[in-house]
Amino acid sequence: MKKSSSTMPRRKPKKKKNGFSGRWIDFFFIGIAILFILSIAYHYRSGIINYLGFKSHYSNNTNIFSEARNLKVLEKNEGKVVGLDVSEYQGKIRWSYVDTIEDKYPLRYVFIRATVGKDRVDNQFKRNWLGAKENKMIRGAYHYYRPNENSLEQAELFIKTVKLKKGDLPPVLDIEKLPKEQSIERLKIGLRRWLKAVESHYGVRPIIYTGEKYYDDFLKEEFSDYLFWIANYNFYREEIQNDWLFWQFTEKATVPGIDTNVDVNIYNGDLQQLEYITVE
Repeated sequence: MKKSSSTMPRRKPKKKKNGFSGRWIDFFFIGIAILFILSIAYHYRSGIINYLGFKSHYSNNTNIFSEARNLKVLEKNEGKVVGLDVSEYQGKIRWSYVDTIEDKYPLRYVFIRATVGKDRVDNQFKRNWLGAKENKMIRGAYHYYRPNENSLEQAELFIKTVKLKKGDLPPVLDIEKLPKEQSIERLKIGLRRWLKAVESHYGVRPIIYTGEKYYDDFLKEEFSDYLFWIANYNFYREEIQNDWLFWQFTEKATVPGIDTNVDVNIYNGDLQQLEYITVE
């Protein structure tokens, strides 16, 4: 039996979509994105202008944002001493040309990789060690620590390779990796052994280099009696922390006399204070 028309359900008319409202939301978020980009560009304006005006000074691997941040960090830490660290990965450095960044920030010191683990000497160490001295830079040597190798054998190789003289920086222990074949506690014991052996030989307490997270998670508390050189390349970080002796703020800097990108560091003090911590 057919239902009467009066009892048939009626469909509600569909509401028309408001196209203007949807477009307004899109325009809003696009505007926010543009404002954000413009604010970043304004914040790093000096570095960007410098890069765009002097492109020929940079290597093919140079990134405009890295260079802009590098200059902003140097501006924010005006008055603190700037230096670099090198290894065989920088090739043969023309040391007589290594003088400043952007003709404005003098490079006063350099850390040079000397040894790796228990059996490897950096193949450019001797050349870099002499070149830095001839270039009248304050120099320091560092050892790349391999967690799964004997710590005293590693210390012995470093001592055999590096002859520190008056005016050189204290030796540096570079620890970046976690062990695969031992516990964290055993790792810390090995680090202590290396540090004590090297301090006993040179008569000066070593500096520890590591990344900020590694420092916070494993070293900050138990090795608080040592001074730290910290690596942190984050864009939000623009000033050195009070408890860092050195800050490696970039691994992508361009320096005269070096054909590859290079690490640049800031010392948490002036030149007189830097000279105070050198070997007597």
